Amino acid sequence: MRDTTPDVSPTSLADLVEEDRILDPAIRPLWDGMPRVSGPVHAVRCAPGDNLMMHTAIYRAEPGSVILVDAGGSRLAVAGGNVCAVAQQRGIAAFVVDGYIRDLAEVREMGFPVFARGVFPKPGGKNVVLPQDDTVVGGVTVRTGDVVVADEEGIVVLEAAHALDLLQAAEQREIAESGQSLDDWKQAHRRKIEAGLVAGGDTGGLPD
Repeated sequence: MRDTTPDVSPTSLADLVEEDRILDPAIRPLWDGMPRVSGPVHAVRCAPGDNLMMHTAIYRAEPGSVILVDAGGSRLAVAGGNVCAVAQQRGIAAFVVDGYIRDLAEVREMGFPVFARGVFPKPGGKNVVLPQDDTVVGGVTVRTGDVVVADEEGIVVLEAAHALDLLQAAEQREIAESGQSLDDWKQAHRRKIEAGLVAGGDTGGLPD
């Protein structure tokens, strides 16, 4: 999936999906200049204050996967520099963490993409085994095999059954928009606003 997923923006996908497929915007890139990432989801659910299932996932996830982590509401870090380095060596594309990591300077230096709520210097334990079917990350229900697209604009998760169609539709929208001039867009935008005003009972129009 890493090689075949169309390179489309989360903003293009957001126009095609419901809001409940878009992660909480508090989950953000942790270093400047982070590239867009996309690929199949490997979903992880951790017990509060424990990161065993996250650390397990770096060995179980397929190369090209983006590991999405429910940290159980804890601020204890689920990963640090060495975990990110091993994940990178194993071909993991990125982490998306509904929680915190540590060793940000190391992660930034190695160029490994991590989206998270922030950084916390103390790690959790490694004791609790949990089932790994589906979970909720950033308010979105995610399952292994879904597809995620993430960059500085946001994080969108597509259900596996609809992912290919949505990715292709977003790609076609971007191609069409790339050939549209600002004047063309402005005219279409103005017509849409005027129609909305009239529908709402405002007949005052717009000034030239």
